[in-house]
Amino acid sequence: MFIQVKNLSKKFNDTIAVNNINLNIEKNKTLGLLGPNGCGKTTTIGMLLGLIRPSEGEIIIDGKNLNEYSRDEILVRINFASPYIELPKKLTVQQNLEVYGRLYGIKNLEERIEEISEDLDIKNFFKKKTGELSSGQKNRVSLAKSLINKPEILLLDEPTASLDPDIGDFIRSYIQDYQSKNHVTILLASHNMSEVERLCDSIIMMKKGKIIDKGTCEQIIKKHGRNDLEQTFLKLARGKDEL
Repeated sequence: MFIQVKNLSKKFNDTIAVNNINLNIEKNKTLGLLGPNGCGKTTTIGMLLGLIRPSEGEIIIDGKNLNEYSRDEILVRINFASPYIELPKKLTVQQNLEVYGRLYGIKNLEERIEEISEDLDIKNFFKKKTGELSSGQKNRVSLAKSLINKPEILLLDEPTASLDPDIGDFIRSYIQDYQSKNHVTILLASHNMSEVERLCDSIIMMKKGKIIDKGTCEQIIKKHGRNDLEQTFLKLARGKDEL
């Protein structure tokens, strides 16, 4: 497995945010991370990024413990996007991409910014301050930032949240196309079940910090006797823990 999470837990004071989870992600595959708000998805992503130190357990990436990677090695291999983490609002879109490009040590930065900006159709608001952008524009800029270093591992926390159907579909199509061309390993946290069915090779379902089910979308839908993933999600979120 390219990414292995073993017996991972995180406790904040008396609250257990993530409770002894195990998961694997194959190289060039997409794993969906599902669950109601507060189930531990964002904390798990924070630990995979190295931003939150686990209370217990370990994260293995390409056969090496995450703690053994240097900062520069992480910046080369991993990136993330989330609509809940704002880019500096007073900088323009172009300035943000330049700052993050330098942070990630991108060579030929001007060329890379031009390339990713054309791909994501953000050049027409390049000179606007990020704080002045619409939700759809901000999400595209956040995705551009997450791909600036052409990461091997991409962590996406609800990348199409609050977007209209057209822009949401554009971003989902872009993620699919980008992964097929660049062989990226993706962890996708989402509340959009049609998005998960479209993008994910397999999924895990979390509740109260624990993994309560895992498998392909088809396997889990069939197992719980529902017609689609949204109905299955509701059953698991409202019912008793399965695992």
